[in-house]
Amino acid sequence: MKVVGIIAAGGRGTRLCSDKPKQFLTVNEMPILAHTLLTFSKCTNISEIILTAPEGFKKVTEDIVDAYDIKGVTGVVTGGADRQETVYLALKAIDSADIVVIHDAVRPFVTADLIEHSISAAKIHGACTLGVPVKDTIKVCGKDGLVLSTPERKTLWQIQTPQAFLYRVIKEAHDYAHADGYCTTDDTGLVEHIGLPVKVIMGSYANVKITTQEDLLHFQND
Repeated sequence: MKVVGIIAAGGRGTRLCSDKPKQFLTVNEMPILAHTLLTFSKCTNISEIILTAPEGFKKVTEDIVDAYDIKGVTGVVTGGADRQETVYLALKAIDSADIVVIHDAVRPFVTADLIEHSISAAKIHGACTLGVPVKDTIKVCGKDGLVLSTPERKTLWQIQTPQAFLYRVIKEAHDYAHADGYCTTDDTGLVEHIGLPVKVIMGSYANVKITTQEDLLHFQND
């Protein structure tokens, strides 16, 4: 069974207010991207890795792969206007695959076990995502800041990556969204849009995405 990993590293990290994309920031003497890639490259079930890069940063990305001797990277694809388009471009660069595992480059705390669990779940369910139950009460508010509703907390999950899919499922979902002009914030949302089920499996509260300065400090102090 051929499993292809897609590392979504096409973003520019504007919320971090950095002068370069956050995946290239150095933490513990390595770029964040390298931390993530090394974990994926050591997973025996990952056959190859397709890596995306922001426009103008393809060479920088390739240099990181070479500098840290990342095994299994078969291509670096320049990303699109947003994450969804970036992943779609990576999917189209895959020659063949049975399962695709999609992961955010700036989730460097991912473990091999989490990746393996997502692959196993995709084999059974066709589409799966890691997630963790929310710890706090969530409020739905209007534009005026007034509360509209309070969802029952036990039904709410905070979604993470990796997200894993049968290749035919995620390709169909992306093809349909591209033709339909449908956009959402993650790849499982595209699968939901075509009416197919998505399994949520337990992730890890440590598997955080580096989005803000506070997240970066957490990584530096880890």
